[in-house]
Amino acid sequence: MKRSKFSRRSSIDRDAEQLAKLAIGLAESNSRMEDGFWQERLSQEIDRLLRTGNEDALNLALELLYQTESPAYDELADLIESRSEGGAVTSNAGPLDMVMFASPLLAWSRFTIPSGALSADTLAIMRAQLQAHVFAADTNLALTDFLFSPDQLPRGYVETYRLTNHLIKPALENQNLHIDPDQLPETTRFVSDTRYIVGAIMAPHGKALFRWQEEDGTRELVTEQWQTQAGKALQPLFSGCALELHLPDAFHSACRNADRELRIYSLRAAVIFLQTALNVLAHNLRAVVAPFCDDRTEEYRIGFTLMDANEIVHGVVWPMLEIDEDGVNTVTQIETVLHQAGVNNIIVLDQRFPMEFCDDCGMPMFPTPEGETMHAELPEDSTTTAVLLH
Repeated sequence: MKRSKFSRRSSIDRDAEQLAKLAIGLAESNSRMEDGFWQERLSQEIDRLLRTGNEDALNLALELLYQTESPAYDELADLIESRSEGGAVTSNAGPLDMVMFASPLLAWSRFTIPSGALSADTLAIMRAQLQAHVFAADTNLALTDFLFSPDQLPRGYVETYRLTNHLIKPALENQNLHIDPDQLPETTRFVSDTRYIVGAIMAPHGKALFRWQEEDGTRELVTEQWQTQAGKALQPLFSGCALELHLPDAFHSACRNADRELRIYSLRAAVIFLQTALNVLAHNLRAVVAPFCDDRTEEYRIGFTLMDANEIVHGVVWPMLEIDEDGVNTVTQIETVLHQAGVNNIIVLDQRFPMEFCDDCGMPMFPTPEGETMHAELPEDSTTTAVLLH
């Protein structure tokens, strides 16, 4: 059979190239009027791809711009995020602005960190705290009746867009959205982890959504009141856990900030956990830090040992995020957190390890002082039940 000389470009390629072209136009714009021109066309194209579930085209366009180190990458990423997590809503009362938000809760425990379905009483408490301290007056609020772990959050822009749209009707009615637990993966048990309250807020077009947008509000004040008042109200839900609340915000921004904060929180929590589980002081612990790579450094792993032993008793993964620069800055930050936690014996390995995981349980392997990798395992005589490592 005769073959065509040139293969036809896929619709995904054409869509991605069109997105990239529009994003470059926006990045090169030199006036607000021109910004509006490109943003409107780019938004229409993103909305079409989200509506039709074309995640591949969105990601390919981002990849094309990322490879060329174009400033258009940030323009496109910002607009895809904003279109997937909210936008304009039409109602009988007039046009409304809506955004899906996430409220990160960082926790650690020797026991199980709660997740899953939330009771009506708990939802009422969360609603009261959010409306009192975080959101602007006269906003409508919808909450999901589920406490999400990171692996239960929407994966990708299309899933985020779909959850946002499911929240429109409940938000219009100031009601909550039911989440079917059977449709979500089970939560893995970690020493430290993040939980998320997820919902949506709505306000008349052009009006404030968050308390800090109002005349007498600031982010600092909102953060203080949320942590103090909501922390007391939510602590009973996290019985047996140390809890740290972070500022609720637009979905992608809140999740990104939580990823960054969890790295520091998990490292500090690991030191406290080991002091409790092994009945030792922090200065009797040793930390081994090393980069783990595929094509580039994906994460740093920190293996903990006792001072007089080489066996890894615990480990923490420090993932590299987009904001990070691979190398000295990351190692310095890890060392600083460990020193602040009381761990002064720190070994930094220069060698780059492959992304190795346990064949049996799938958990990460951690670096040893001898420059090898080992499964982390608490001694049999430790004073805690077995938990997986974060």
